[in-house]
Amino acid sequence: MFRPAFFAITLLGFAGFCHAASPLPKGLVRIVATSQEPNYLQPWSGGTVSGASGSGFVIEGNRILTNAHVVSNSRFLTVSKEGDPAKYLARVLHVAHDCDLALLTVDDPKFFKGTTALPFGGIPAIESTVSVYGYPIGGDRLSVTRGVVSRIDFQPYSHSGVDAHLTIQIDAAINPGNSGGPVLQDGKVVGVAFQGFSGDVAQNVGYMIPTPVVARFLEDVKDGSYDKYMDIAVSYHALNNPAMRKALGIPDNDLGVFVGEVYAGGASDGFLKAGDVILSIDGLPVSSDGTVPLDDDQVEMAEVVERKFKGDSVAFDVVREGKPLSVKVPLDRAWPFAMQANAYDKKPRYLIYGGLVFQPLEANFINEHNPDDLRLRYHYDHFISQALHLKKPEIVVLSNVLADPVNAYAGEFTYGIVETVNEISIKSLDDLAKAIDSGGDYVVIEFSGPGRPLVLKREAAEAATPQILSRYGIQKDRNLVP
Repeated sequence: MFRPAFFAITLLGFAGFCHAASPLPKGLVRIVATSQEPNYLQPWSGGTVSGASGSGFVIEGNRILTNAHVVSNSRFLTVSKEGDPAKYLARVLHVAHDCDLALLTVDDPKFFKGTTALPFGGIPAIESTVSVYGYPIGGDRLSVTRGVVSRIDFQPYSHSGVDAHLTIQIDAAINPGNSGGPVLQDGKVVGVAFQGFSGDVAQNVGYMIPTPVVARFLEDVKDGSYDKYMDIAVSYHALNNPAMRKALGIPDNDLGVFVGEVYAGGASDGFLKAGDVILSIDGLPVSSDGTVPLDDDQVEMAEVVERKFKGDSVAFDVVREGKPLSVKVPLDRAWPFAMQANAYDKKPRYLIYGGLVFQPLEANFINEHNPDDLRLRYHYDHFISQALHLKKPEIVVLSNVLADPVNAYAGEFTYGIVETVNEISIKSLDDLAKAIDSGGDYVVIEFSGPGRPLVLKREAAEAATPQILSRYGIQKDRNLVP
């Protein structure tokens, strides 16, 4: 079955110029970014340099709000404003890859002269009209399109690849280039344009980030850092089956969801249990479809947690083994689903020894290598659900072999998961570096699963490594720091 894929927007496709019924806001910004995309196939290389543009808008505090994907991996940023041909140097203040938002500023005070910070509104009503502002492909002039709000829902955010938040769907196509542009209604920002559908899956369908998500981001960075979204780290399921409800000892009143899994090491571990029935969250009744009444609407239960911050807690009323129970779950850190999230603004980590290239397993690695090794795929797909992270916080993989006589028989081990080096357990790339550097006449590498170990004579490997690096144009044998 074909499944539609969301895509993040970088450049606005030409959608036609429109005449606004009111004067254009004096805070619209065009952003041009020169970025360097890391290369996870050749992690020692600098990566590919490319240019793209997007949109943004001025908010209070001489700041510019835009999408994270507009400025991700950027090395040089310039901004310009409507009616001013000058380009100003900009810099990133904060970036939130989990909700695809970023804040920029311009140090030259002349940029903000004549601009007005755009005010924020609330969530627009279904079937109400909104205006989307952005810049067309290949041009410097503003374009405005209009659409009708058609859905308010939780949807995946394609930038990170693993996060889902509140989104608003409109029937105006949001094309490449509109990223970060404001969506206005009655002169107030009600959303930030950020993604649409790829291919011919849907016509005239676009999505914007609503103001509750924006407000949470702005509140989070008030202390000077971004702590990310918190996660209760449980799966829950609808409870519509009367027979199941009776077996669980709860009335057939259309309230409650079933906790399917509590992820080991997550915030709820030790507080909630698989088999619990959640009846309320922070005093809000949870319907059997997993929704709660919030902001005069029925929204996904996760939206309550979405508005929490590091240091907050979530209160649950549950039924456990037929007995009522109150539980409070503290939120002290972001949950490490980040291993399966697209990563930005960091250099690939790697270690080269005797021409063997080792890298940690993560989303960027999977996306570029696309390995067909089933064991590797299993470790990636079930890293959290099978609690593999408790044993190995980081999975280290032999990703490549740079051919040399010293490693002539190592090709068969490609994409193997490193278990031990000289009987030292490897739980991270740092562990691997320490084990390899620890001495001994031989380096004996054991991999996950059956099979023989990979053995290198230390003297020969260390003599060959500088020659291998020179042959392949590699300056450093390792990068252990993101």
